[in-house]
Amino acid sequence: VQLQACGGGLVQAGGSLRLSCAASGSIFSISVMGWYRQAPGKQRDLVATISRDGITNYLDSVKGRFTISRDNAKNTVDLQMNSLKAEDTAIYYCKADVSRSGFQIYYPYWGQGTQVTVSS
Repeated sequence: VQLQACGGGLVQAGGSLRLSCAASGSIFSISVMGWYRQAPGKQRDLVATISRDGITNYLDSVKGRFTISRDNAKNTVDLQMNSLKAEDTAIYYCKADVSRSGFQIYYPYWGQGTQVTVSS
């Protein structure tokens, strides 16, 4: 299973970016998909997650600015980021909990990370 993320870049404060992540390989089903971020010298934090049924969860500091969505048929998850702030600068990683069989045993898989830099 591979997760390929894209969409990072450099943007001015107040701007927008959209991150996308596609899962491929031997996939039977995916339960939760999400985005995490890690700033230099800091731990990796959850940014947003979305269940297969569309239930979402957000880091408090991004609520109202970021929107997570997914396409179950394509095994993709997107993160629309608006009103970006300098403190959003980090490497963003996508994650998917994947079952490779029909036994509902899920394992976490991570994408390679994409850099988001917000200039103030």
